[in-house]
Amino acid sequence: EPLSGAYYGTTPIYYVNAEPHIGHAYTTIVADVVSRYQRIAGRDTFFLTGTDEHGDKIVRAAEKAGMSPKAYADKVSGLFRSLWPKLNISNDDFIRTTDSDHMACVQRILDKVNDSGDIYFSEYTGLYCFGCERFYAERELENGKCPDHQTVPEEIRESNYFFRMSRYQDWLIDHIRKNPEFIRPERFRNEVLSFLKEPLEDLCISRPKSRLTWGITLPFDENYVTYVWFDALINYVSALDYPEGERFRRFWPVAQHFIAKDILKPHGIYWPCMLKAAGIEPFQHLNVHGWWQVSSGKMSKSLGNVVRPLDLVDIYGLDAFRYFLLREMVFGLDSEFSEEALVGRLNADLANDLGNLVSRSLTMARKYFKGEIPDPAESHPEDEALRKSALDLIDTYADCMDSMVFHKALRAIWEGIGRLNKYIDTMAPWVLAKSDPERLATVMHHVVEPLRIISGLLWPFMPETAEKLQGYLGLSDRGRDLTLDRLKDWGGKATTGPLGKAVDLFPRVEPGGEKKPAADKGGQKKSAPTRAEKAPAGDDLLSFQAFQDMDLRVGTVIRAEDLVDSKKLLRLTVDIGEERTVVAGLKGHYEPGDLVGRQVIVVANLKPAKLLGVESRGMVLAAEDEAGIHLLAPDVQTAVGSKVR
Repeated sequence: EPLSGAYYGTTPIYYVNAEPHIGHAYTTIVADVVSRYQRIAGRDTFFLTGTDEHGDKIVRAAEKAGMSPKAYADKVSGLFRSLWPKLNISNDDFIRTTDSDHMACVQRILDKVNDSGDIYFSEYTGLYCFGCERFYAERELENGKCPDHQTVPEEIRESNYFFRMSRYQDWLIDHIRKNPEFIRPERFRNEVLSFLKEPLEDLCISRPKSRLTWGITLPFDENYVTYVWFDALINYVSALDYPEGERFRRFWPVAQHFIAKDILKPHGIYWPCMLKAAGIEPFQHLNVHGWWQVSSGKMSKSLGNVVRPLDLVDIYGLDAFRYFLLREMVFGLDSEFSEEALVGRLNADLANDLGNLVSRSLTMARKYFKGEIPDPAESHPEDEALRKSALDLIDTYADCMDSMVFHKALRAIWEGIGRLNKYIDTMAPWVLAKSDPERLATVMHHVVEPLRIISGLLWPFMPETAEKLQGYLGLSDRGRDLTLDRLKDWGGKATTGPLGKAVDLFPRVEPGGEKKPAADKGGQKKSAPTRAEKAPAGDDLLSFQAFQDMDLRVGTVIRAEDLVDSKKLLRLTVDIGEERTVVAGLKGHYEPGDLVGRQVIVVANLKPAKLLGVESRGMVLAAEDEAGIHLLAPDVQTAVGSKVR
């Protein structure tokens, strides 16, 4: 549903028993993307992240590192704090549960809940997982083991303080049913309701200091420290200066939490009950995402199969990494992580689609108008259709972002990129440049305006790329200042200078970050070894990725000429959305005049090569048999620039 004029988004506060990995990065980038979107939607935004620093696991990790718990927490919390700027995270605050203000807030809420009679003292025997730092009921175990750590919990008998969570079970069920968007996506709301079909046990909220001293002392019993979850969850209100703070008044009513599904129970059950007991209204939404998996298993620091985000950012670039995470995972479902898939997205979506669109558009703007496009003349139906689709894209995008379907928001942007590429192919500015300068100005105006919109919609996902593009477009409003309302101002005076020169936003790469193999002087990739030269049989199979890396485009031959000093070569000018010179070995098989107007398939991403002094920027595909050379072409007339898939 539409939000008010304010927005408050949080990540979990990350446990400092190990260094950050891609799971932490994904949650934080998602929260960052949403916060940036809320800013360009015109909402007053507050974005919180931080670290959770108390409990058994911190003590154990510190002992293993030969450090005190405080020194260890300082070190690992610093790793998180220093990582977020490197991932372009725009958080407004970074909270630590060792902050004095937070600890005082925890004690204040404990006193309030205790005074209301919702805390009692009792002896308890239960199955305790030190990895999770909580007691498990038998029905929660899988084959007698903790479902997350696959270890057998230890039976512990001790006296502790308990929170009467069972008192709030009926209220919580009713609240979730009356507010179906309270926990989303729906599968996780249903998971919580399914768990609540069983009687809800009271929550043990203390640990005796005889066993654990690293924690917040209970305000009503100095011999106990607070259970880590009753401490950590309170960060979401302590960071807002609960209860008197202006930030609490402004932002808590619109609070949205972003978490991974492994901490659904504490956030979906413990936290709402704690809030109710403390007399605080529940948060607005709990947004739950799935796990990144490697080789069909959950990515987990305890399982030792984590991917460190900066390893990938350093190789492929930050915005490519951010784009991949949000495009590849359907929010709420698990997703398989692979470096090959990341490279595929980078080459296909970013280098080919977005990168080529920006490059060709800026090239034409500089070539035909020196970057200063005149005002448009009367628009044609094709122009109006493009304008309408570009403006409609803004609303489609906003609906997707509000519904947390980020992959659909990006897919909508890329459909807009496709429409704009098709418009350029159909309007053929390179032809208009020779025949109709007034119409050319109108067409180029309708190229630049959608690019402005695309740059603004990309900003939450790829802020560096978007702001770079906005600079090339000469926009005075950039980044968070280019709001959705301003994006809708089609044709408004939004530029301060001429458009920049063509740029290569996303170079194509191989897995591992290597550049594409260099072409030989003939303009063709070096031929692969034959089957006889390779062993064993089967090693010459081409991967799908290798095929996907080739940029094959439909083109139309505009001109064809003999190269007089060659027995084999013809010089072709081919329209593939832009004019390309291609030197092809077709002499003797085709007359130059017979080639003009024919459609061909061009390998568009080969390294340029000079042949007899002519620079060839591509290669046409042909088959060869005993009868000679036969050009390959689509079986029906196809829009120039169309990709072969």
